[in-house]
Parts: sequence; structure tokens; C-alpha cells
Amino acid sequence: MQGVCYRAEAEEKANRLGVTGWVRNTPEGKVEALLEGEKEKVDAMIAWCHQGPPAARVNEVKVDWLTYKGDMTDFRITR
Repeated sequence: MQGVCYRAEAEEKANRLGVTGWVRNTPEGKVEALLEGEKEKVDAMIAWCHQGPPAARVNEVKVDWLTYKGDMTDFRITR
């Protein structure tokens, strides 16, 4: 969902939770993110993604669990 500050709000929420990774818009008009951190923090971030910011309309959230690498140092918006 674009145009409702989804990425900026996701960045703020991830930083509050202590989750690292990134969030970006896709050419198809979707939002995708890579999240790293303690499982309960990542779970909280995924729960937030189902709602997003107040003006967002979230139709679907897909989650793929990957092997934790620990190579992210912060959370940021990418292009």
C-alpha cells in the first residue's frame, strides 16, 4: 500500500521495537520488507504489518521465514 506513509511508519515501528532490516515499494505497487531480530520483536512487527498506519488498507501479508544471518545493523527505507 503506497501513499499512506506505510514505509515511514514501518521504519519508525521497527526502530521502536529494535528490529533491523529494510522496507521498500515494489514496481507492482506492493510493499516488501526484510525483518531481523528476536522472534517476539519480529512477530510484533509482522502483527503491525497486518494493520499498518491508520490510513493504510492492507489486503494481504505473506511471511517467508529465512535463516537468521544477523547482518543487518539498522532498519531503513530502501529503493
